[in-house]
Amino acid sequence: MSTTPIGQPITRIDGKFKVTGRAPYTLEHPIDNVAYGVAVASTIGKGKIKNIQTAEAGKMPGVLAILHHGNAQKLYRPAGSLEESSRPGESRPPFEDENIYYYGQFVALVVAETFEQAQDAAANVRVEYDAQRPAVRLADGEKQAKPNANYSRGDFNSAFEQAQVKLDETYITPIEVHNPMEMHGTIAVWDEDKDKFTLYESSQGVVNHHNVASQVLGMPPESIQIISPFIGSGFGCKLFPWPHSWMAAMAARHVKRPVKVAVPRQLMFTTVGHRPTIQQRIRIGATQDGKLLAFANDVLQSSSQVDEYLEDCVDPTAMLYSCPNVAAQQHQVSLNTGTPTPMRGPGRVPALFGIESALDELAVKLNLDPLEVRIRNYAETDEGSGHPWSSKHLREAYQTGAERFGWSKRNPKVSSMTKNDEILGWGMATCTWPAHQRAAEVRVRLLADGTARASCATQDIGTGTYTVFAEIVSDKTGLPVDKINVVLGDSSLPPGPTSGGSSATATVIPAIIKATGNAVEAVLKAAAKTPNSPFEKTDPKTLKMTGGRVHEQNKSPESGLPFQQILTAAKLVGLDGHAKTDGTPEQKNYSTHSFGAHFCEVSFDPEIVRLRVTRWISVIDGGRMINQKTARNQIIGSVTMGIGMGMLEEAVYDPRTGHPINNNFADYLVAVNADVPNIECIFLDYPDTVMNEYGARGIGEIGLTGCASALTSATYHATGVRVRDLPIRIEKLLDRT
Repeated sequence: MSTTPIGQPITRIDGKFKVTGRAPYTLEHPIDNVAYGVAVASTIGKGKIKNIQTAEAGKMPGVLAILHHGNAQKLYRPAGSLEESSRPGESRPPFEDENIYYYGQFVALVVAETFEQAQDAAANVRVEYDAQRPAVRLADGEKQAKPNANYSRGDFNSAFEQAQVKLDETYITPIEVHNPMEMHGTIAVWDEDKDKFTLYESSQGVVNHHNVASQVLGMPPESIQIISPFIGSGFGCKLFPWPHSWMAAMAARHVKRPVKVAVPRQLMFTTVGHRPTIQQRIRIGATQDGKLLAFANDVLQSSSQVDEYLEDCVDPTAMLYSCPNVAAQQHQVSLNTGTPTPMRGPGRVPALFGIESALDELAVKLNLDPLEVRIRNYAETDEGSGHPWSSKHLREAYQTGAERFGWSKRNPKVSSMTKNDEILGWGMATCTWPAHQRAAEVRVRLLADGTARASCATQDIGTGTYTVFAEIVSDKTGLPVDKINVVLGDSSLPPGPTSGGSSATATVIPAIIKATGNAVEAVLKAAAKTPNSPFEKTDPKTLKMTGGRVHEQNKSPESGLPFQQILTAAKLVGLDGHAKTDGTPEQKNYSTHSFGAHFCEVSFDPEIVRLRVTRWISVIDGGRMINQKTARNQIIGSVTMGIGMGMLEEAVYDPRTGHPINNNFADYLVAVNADVPNIECIFLDYPDTVMNEYGARGIGEIGLTGCASALTSATYHATGVRVRDLPIRIEKLLDRT
């Protein structure tokens, strides 16, 4: 009987710290003599600062300093794409000059003894602007759009013109804001004697944050330490560092004491990224029996005046379905908003809203089942790259989901299915996400007290990375999970990956395996060298460790000794194993993706125009699940976000000032318990051994891709209203005829 924790529903090892309040989040670290920084943000979306009056605020009780572009120390722009792991959220450091590029841009920082004093003084800083009208909509800058991605194969134009059936529609996803429960913040501790900064951060990329801090602050890397042991989620907005980090550091050096800067909820809508608005014109040419002949996606997306940002919708257009003639191009419009940043499922989430919605519309036009259209255009290889799939079981996902959902009972006629005086709508969509594996370093130490310690400068953003480390070490040593101490979230540890792109787990697994193996090998060598050991002068290659016990390979574990007795006999406190790994070379010859299918039911009450999601089933082909419990949590969370995306979320900007007018949780709506039905998640659990020994791929993003299109397709089936411009709003359903 297998005792491995791999694939089991293991409870998170960090869970007890969170539920008992012992997990220190960024702004909860107990730092002595801390001062408080409160930012002053611009109230215009475009223009220049004419004058900053700080005299009155500077005389208020407790005020230590007021920093702005006229008196702040010089900061530098980070290397960005010029160096690996040097990507900022916004390349322009705070207070660089008097120019204003978006509403809510930091223009000053008040530092005081208490938060209340800093807040009061910040309200008394007077800023005079030379304001201009900002551009906050795609139409405002469409004529100056810049190309930033393209792809083609075959001859789309000829194939489209000759196609028997044509579809030409435009789909729009609005700006969405991440809004994790834990807002952004930094505590900066400046040690003047050592010329060193310690920055307590809420970061999805500790190593990247460390490198950017070194560059922005103009300090050697060894003089900076980033600490981020627990993160209250991020969904992408904490992947890269934002200006508040550098304001905290700047202030700490200025007042020569620790400074805490928190980003309030209102500024979470302006200064720490968002998903850009994306417009997709999709044209499809097909045969009468539903075979794709031509597929084009013309994409227009927003970015900022400060940075270029690509939300890649081209790649999924190229690879998801079989089609001989494909053309995709993407353009960027620079707007007076903050710099966009990856939000869960970047590129593929908006792309699949357009692609999957168009497939559903094509099915209606052809009078075919939407699932059948997808099966008829199943891609046996990645036609975008020309590579075979490393592992793909999408057909089984379709079949499993359809059977569990009861899809065969679907009546395709609009508004034809009812239950309890409400109209039912059924929709489905494909989901997909690429699988990546990058470089990582891990250290595993086996200790004389019978425990193990695994360390890496990656981080756990709430997805269960602590537990994955413990499970792998447990599987390779036989130690119980609760005997393994995992240390993450500190840049002084061996470098680890950013928690983004659903790549962290697949990236660290090979390094954990190798480091654990090296630690075990060191113990076996000690067993053979230690005087009076039962294995003295034994060839270490004939020994192994099972269940935490060292024994000869041809004998049972019970015949050996617990490894800690070996260490004690050798008078050692512990032995280390260290490993550095890169992505496997085999991946270059394959297309590595995860796939799946969503099936959604909505109910519609036409008398009060109420639309609700009532059933949801997701079937995921995501490789082998390392932890069934945390994996299921990721999919349920993703679908919940998908319901919010489809029905609720949109950041709305005042075109006169660029002010996001719904910059709070009262007006920016997200899905809550009442909006979310029971979500059933099924994992096919086929290992992808091209990826790593366990066959694991990442699943943090895939559950969100395709959600919005499944929802709008179900809405059309129930109401006859085709929503191509998210979110679904009551006023759109009022147009139902």
